[in-house]
Amino acid sequence: MPGERERRFMQHAIALSRRGMENGDGGPFGSIVVRGDEIVGEGWNQVLCDTDPTAHAEVVAIRAACKKLGTFQLHDCEIYTSCEPCPMCLGAIYWARPQRVYYANSKEDAAAIDFDDSFIYREINVPHTDKKIPLIAMPEAAALEVFSDWKEKGDKTLY
Repeated sequence: MPGERERRFMQHAIALSRRGMENGDGGPFGSIVVRGDEIVGEGWNQVLCDTDPTAHAEVVAIRAACKKLGTFQLHDCEIYTSCEPCPMCLGAIYWARPQRVYYANSKEDAAAIDFDDSFIYREINVPHTDKKIPLIAMPEAAALEVFSDWKEKGDKTLY
């Protein structure tokens, strides 16, 4: 059950969402990455100011935390975000592997203010050729060769 510590961190994420929104940086979303009792990364939606559709609050916070900590794994961290993560951010969260994620607003709350990701969730299970943006396979031997070389590479770092 979330306590005072968690509420304090969530309030920080919410304050970032307001700051970004009021600055005109992007939508009303904020996020922080916490290790122990320290905020190691923070972000807010910067889609508009960076002209980057991937500059969502969680992605920005994850990038900042990883840079600060010198790692691509946040296994000893928690993420606080002002809204339930969208599909892209959820993917980034799973790649970063934090312990847990706390969120304030729901995806239904986001949809009510025109940030509706339900079409993405639906598209995931649609056959590639029937997607709104079709995914077209172009198998190439050279691409498989790179994968084969990776498999045999002795000094690779798995993630």
